[in-house]
Order: sequence, then structure tokens, then C-alpha cells
Amino acid sequence: MEALSEQEIHQLAMDVVGEDLKDKSFEFLTVNSKPKKDPQFVCLKDKSLHFIVVKACLYPKNPIIFDAALMNQVKEHGVKFKARTYYAGVGFAHAEDYQKPLSKNAPYVVNYDGLQEIL
Repeated sequence: MEALSEQEIHQLAMDVVGEDLKDKSFEFLTVNSKPKKDPQFVCLKDKSLHFIVVKACLYPKNPIIFDAALMNQVKEHGVKFKARTYYAGVGFAHAEDYQKPLSKNAPYVVNYDGLQEIL
């Protein structure tokens, strides 16, 4: 089976976070699905602006660990727009064997604990 590319894995993470944001009634203003273009989501909720950075990783990496320098840079950018900044890390693993790469049409598990606000 063909392994998923970095872009395809990132898109899976975008889908997971996008569904979470929809469920929480965020209104999407801008969506950027490129992995290194931050933030990926610019949203409105309760008349407040929100910047959400999405990062995908594969097992055994922990999805809640983020690049503090990057997140501070995005947060500083958000301050200019009076936006709250969040990190959304999404981890993936092959469902049958965590050591196998993710591949097309193969089951996978998701490790996503929701949005982490950067204060």
C-alpha cells in the first residue's frame, strides 16, 4: 500500500480540527491547508477573532507538544488583530500496527485533545 504524504497527513489533521471547530460553532473566515502557513484557521466566535495553528504528527510523537517559538510568533501576530491564538495538535497511527506508516485505505487512529490556547 502507498504511504500517505506529509500533505495528506496534514489534510487529515485539518479535517479533524475543522470538524471540532464546526461542532463548537466557530465561523470560518480563512482556511489555509498548507502545513507551514500559520495559522491554518482564522475564525470568529462570539464576535472574537481566533487564530488556530494545526500540526499533524505520527506515532510515537506526542501531538500536544508544540514549537513554542512558532506559537509565540503566531500569538504576537494575533495580538495585532486582537485575536486569541490556539494550537491544535493531531497525532495519527496505523490502527493495526502503530509501527506501520499510514497508507491509503488503511484504518488509522487519531490522538486529538482539542484546542490549547496560547496565553
